[in-house]
Amino acid sequence: MTISGIILDMDGVLWHGETPLPGLQELFRTLWALQLPFVLATNNATKTPAQYEAKLQRFGVTVAPEQILTSPGAAVGYLRERFPAGTPVYAVGERGLHEALLEAGFDVVGPDEVRAGASPPVVVGGLTTHNLSYELLATASLLVRGGAAFVATNGDRTYPSERGPLPGAGAVLSVITQATGTPPTVVGKPHRALFDEALRRLRVPPERALMVGDRLDTDVVGAQAAGLKTALVLTGITRHEDLARSEVQPDFVLADLDALTAWLTAQLTPRAAGELA
Repeated sequence: MTISGIILDMDGVLWHGETPLPGLQELFRTLWALQLPFVLATNNATKTPAQYEAKLQRFGVTVAPEQILTSPGAAVGYLRERFPAGTPVYAVGERGLHEALLEAGFDVVGPDEVRAGASPPVVVGGLTTHNLSYELLATASLLVRGGAAFVATNGDRTYPSERGPLPGAGAVLSVITQATGTPPTVVGKPHRALFDEALRRLRVPPERALMVGDRLDTDVVGAQAAGLKTALVLTGITRHEDLARSEVQPDFVLADLDALTAWLTAQLTPRAAGELA
């Protein structure tokens, strides 16, 4: 097996909340030493790439913004193919989603604008932890019932934190689905849009890329469907007992970042620079 690029999930793989996982800096030193291109890809829609860049710097790691891919980035790509710039978009989310939509030229609206007469043809939702309200979800539900398209940055039921798994975007947005009977079109993992964008940035075909994540239902399922090799680290959502009873099996299972770094180092061969076998 030859790997020419690697996609790394962040939450549950590189950190839990504001706590970096052991071995984080050594992993990136190894990636740079191996000259292995990488993209950091997350379903989390609450933060911008610039915020993640700053977070990594606090943890002693420097990456370029274009090496960070969030699910709002995938959502923007999906919307651009279907709606022109300037289209009003009703956003259920936080700064990461709002800024991605605004930078792409969309007009972000909320309940106040809808009450004032705005008629957005699409509702886009992601994880909302600080500005979640009944009115935000109620207005979204009315729009979807009225025919607006419903797009979700991801469908994760939970996300890892220092306190343990917390309700994710899928849990929040399920309120809209339950109220309308309409499931969203999901663009984040395990769906193809995010993987396609990551591969485009890596400039490698799927069969030469490795996805490293902590979830069977998004990271592994999605990457395998897209034709990538997969490695599961047991530092996040998935535990040994989950793996034992799952029909979904990754190509490789690694305990933590130290194990991942050791595995990548062991795979180094004298072939072309930037390639691992």
